[in-house]
Amino acid sequence: MSTAATSAQPIKLFLCGDVMTGRGIDQVLPHPVDPHLHEGYVHSAVDYLRLAERASGAISTPVDPCYPWGAALEEWRSMAPDVRVINLETSITRSDAFVPKGINYRMSPENAICLTAAEIDCCVLANNHVLDWGRAGLIDTLQVLEGHRIRVAGAGRDAAQASAPAILDVAGKGRVIVVAFACPSSGVPGDWAATRDQPGVNLLDDLSVTAAANIARDLQSARKPGDIVVASIHWGPNWGYAIPARHRRFAHALIDLANVSVVHGHSSHHPMAIEIYRNRPIFYGCGDFLNDYEGINGFEEFRGDLSVMYFVSVSPATAECVALDMLPLQIKRFQLQRPTSSDIEWIRATIDRECHQFGACVIGSGGKLALSWPHERLEAARRGEGPIAVHH
Repeated sequence: MSTAATSAQPIKLFLCGDVMTGRGIDQVLPHPVDPHLHEGYVHSAVDYLRLAERASGAISTPVDPCYPWGAALEEWRSMAPDVRVINLETSITRSDAFVPKGINYRMSPENAICLTAAEIDCCVLANNHVLDWGRAGLIDTLQVLEGHRIRVAGAGRDAAQASAPAILDVAGKGRVIVVAFACPSSGVPGDWAATRDQPGVNLLDDLSVTAAANIARDLQSARKPGDIVVASIHWGPNWGYAIPARHRRFAHALIDLANVSVVHGHSSHHPMAIEIYRNRPIFYGCGDFLNDYEGINGFEEFRGDLSVMYFVSVSPATAECVALDMLPLQIKRFQLQRPTSSDIEWIRATIDRECHQFGACVIGSGGKLALSWPHERLEAARRGEGPIAVHH
């Protein structure tokens, strides 16, 4: 039996939504790429810096690689997660082979040190920006992250690497396995899919129960007893709180059939509902964690400037979540800062409102929030419910 299976200590995961360290943020770091952009809105990444400064004040450049993480650094020290997983929506390259898609994120390989400054363990790359600078840019991204010893999931040099899980050892506790998928509904072009002989993302265009069963089968060769599995999915549009029924069915199937402990959904620019199913959290949209949108008008009602740090504690013995803590932050001057008490209450009330449909609520104050939900194992047993069946 593995150490994880007998460990009494939960494994604490840090999860967040989209991390966009390209464009404006890359420009304030010590070694920016050529700022020329191919967008209709602006033509230079420096313009995003100017918009942010106009909104919140001057940023003295270059900044330290730790600068963008701001208050998150103290929270990481305090919460001490065992594993830190982000969705990196930025190509790390100096390639000029941009894809004509309207918005292209990239940061310089030299500036990737900002990821090590945050002690990131795993970058999910299954998203709609990792190939913004072509397949050459993706190869550069993989090489840079490998050079920094940061694990990746969801993209690779071929289909086998793109679908391979990232395996993270947690000393004395066990392992965390991260598998990642990109859905066309999030804006991922179909021709970005990795193939047998072509780099790309791990594209998931089928959210059926059968697809979930196939994922469960693929995981069998990688997992050991006591492993905690995170399924990270880039799906859905940027704005809005509606949750498609197919997303919910698929998330449930991943838990029922693949014994996934956490469904880590992202793509939305603001936090969405969290459902607890069989004591496993389903994040339907984690919201942006770090971006360069400051000073841009539109969709203000969603408060995309407010970020959330999610800390999920999972028992290796049961693969179930035992605690889910949330810490709100605010993106200001390209840095994660502490929000006001009124902003904290706004994000608490908003997530609480969206979670009510699933029988959960957000409690806490003073910047320390937590999700509360009824324990489901006994309730499900009383109702006679069990894992869903697959019919071929």
